[in-house]
Amino acid sequence: MNVLVIGANGNIGKLTCAILAEQGHSVKAMVRKEEQQEHFQHENVEAVLGDLEKDFQHAFKGIEAVIFTAGSGGHTGPEQTEAVDYEGAVKSIKLSEKNEIEQFIMVSSLGADTPEKGPESLQHYLEVKGKADKILMDSSLNYTILRPGALTDEDGMGMIMAKRKLNERGSIPRTDVARTIAACLGNEKVYHEVFELIEGEIPIKSALEDL
Repeated sequence: MNVLVIGANGNIGKLTCAILAEQGHSVKAMVRKEEQQEHFQHENVEAVLGDLEKDFQHAFKGIEAVIFTAGSGGHTGPEQTEAVDYEGAVKSIKLSEKNEIEQFIMVSSLGADTPEKGPESLQHYLEVKGKADKILMDSSLNYTILRPGALTDEDGMGMIMAKRKLNERGSIPRTDVARTIAACLGNEKVYHEVFELIEGEIPIKSALEDL
């Protein structure tokens, strides 16, 4: 598929671009700065400049699917969180509707549906993520929303636990989040699905089948 990865310069974004390119997809990585483009020259990935706080509709040319993995992080100021994680996401959703995108994959966060239960320092971040998720769910798009637990840099084993509601906390390697994103791409089984995921003992493909 022709895929646009928004937030491609982030850790999950870079991993996702590499995995999708290796699988034979045509990948367009949207980054904010020219110096960020260099990383993708060796990945067989096209890098395009685009800023979520400006006009980036040019990035959607020829695109069939969108992966939104941009994020301000849980420790930035509330204004930046709103600008990137909510307003940027909403713009991406609206542009995807306008361009009749086949699938929109959103990387959200475990706890986005119950921000009041999260750590006080993360409650605003989780609330914003939840608001963006709701806009996507109310859109006309074939959406897939992943809500991973705490992210780690450990080597992923390709084994996860994924359910619509896990009712438990946990962590997951960023590599396995990226692998899960790749397994969701073009997978009609996960259209209109919202699910939480942490590391587990089930292969990614089987975990998605069992949602």
